[in-house]
Parts: sequence; C-alpha cells; structure tokens
Amino acid sequence: MSGITPGFAAWKLAFGISLIIFVGGIAGNMLGGMLPIVSITQAVDFAAGVLTGATTDLGLDDFFAQYEPTPGGTLADYDFGTYPFANQAVAANAIIMNPLSFSLLMICPVKGNENYLSHLAVMTALRAVIAQHASLGGTFTVATPKQIYTNCLLSKLSDVSAADTKQPQMMYQWDFVQPLVTLQQAQGAQNALMQKFSNGTQISGQPQLSGAAPAVGAPFSLATPPTVPAATPLQGAGAVSTGGGS
Repeated sequence: MSGITPGFAAWKLAFGISLIIFVGGIAGNMLGGMLPIVSITQAVDFAAGVLTGATTDLGLDDFFAQYEPTPGGTLADYDFGTYPFANQAVAANAIIMNPLSFSLLMICPVKGNENYLSHLAVMTALRAVIAQHASLGGTFTVATPKQIYTNCLLSKLSDVSAADTKQPQMMYQWDFVQPLVTLQQAQGAQNALMQKFSNGTQISGQPQLSGAAPAVGAPFSLATPPTVPAATPLQGAGAVSTGGGS
C-alpha cells in the first residue's frame, strides 16, 4: 500500500470494497442493526485474527471482491400522465414517481494464495446469507461514490462474466431497487390512521363499510346502532284448532 494516502484507503474501503451493507434481517441483532458485506466475504480472515490473536493486514487488492457501479443507475425517475385530464393545470402536474434502480458489478477473480475451493465456499455462504436476509425482510444500504441509497431491495444477483475471460464466474451483477414506500413509512401511515380511530377523529372522506349493504331502508348511522322493531303477532297465532280429538 505504499504511495496510498489514508484518505484514499478509507474512500476505497467505503465505496469500493464494503459499500453493500445489510440492514435489519440477519443484522437485526448486530450493533446498529447493520452488517457490511466484508463481514461475510472476509469471515475467514476475521475469524483467524480472533482465534490466533493476530491482526489482519489486508491490502486494498487482497479483499475477496471489488465493486463498481454500472452505468444506468437512476437518481430521479418520473412518468407523466398521457390520458385526458379535466383541465390543463392538472395535466401539467400529473407526474408519477417511479422507484429508483441501480446495479453494481462485483469483480472477484481468484488471485494470490486463494484457490477456487475457497471462492466456492465464500459464494455459497454469501448466497445463503442473502436468501435468509430476504426471508427476514431485510434491506440494504449501498454507498456508491456519488449517491448513498437507503432502504433498498436486492432484485437479482447474476453472473455476467465474459465468455473470453481466463477465469469462469469472476464477475457478478447486483441489481437493486429503492422502492417508493419503505416499511417504516407504511407502518407510520398505519399508526397515524389507527391513532385517529382511537381518538375518534373525523376522517376526511368517510370510509365505506365492507360487506353486504342493507337490502331495504336507509343505511343506519355509524354512531347509533340500528334497532330491531318488535315482532308483530303472526296472523292466525290465536286461532283455535277445529280438528277433532279425544
């Protein structure tokens, strides 16, 4: 690492080596609820340091993988309504926000003292961790050099290695999507609505009752429960039987 300044080394670690961070999910019990990807891909090095008491001295080129953003990532994505509107003022403001999407290229060739079996073990463990993280509802924070994306979901992890490379399966593409509504925002909106119900606050645009509507008569008020009229005697209820009998 001669000739590399501490500032560049820190930048490379943050935006080129450990830029994918697992949030929640498998990292729910971690400090801060976050787990960087190097904790998985370099687990053997970290464990060896803990067991032997030695400090790991990894160079910037010694990590399992390097990451680069691919062209085409979106910072803003909008659609515009093309169907007829009531007036031009509404049509001019008919902007529809779309989720943001971006991709990372993971470059992980076998190099130095590494071997193909160690890479197989790392990729197998990484795939298992991703599957468990997704099943637990975890998200990702991705720190690209010019934009930090939070509350992201991984949509695909695929092999994009070129056919003419000397090593098979040395490049993988991570496809991320940043949804419009996060789980925290959805819970906040639900909690606000339930609080209105608890406080008896009037809700704009009274919600319609679910279920079958009354067959006859005006719909009853929500404030006062409907009353059931007293049953009238049925015709012939007091008639005396004329049938014979002993």
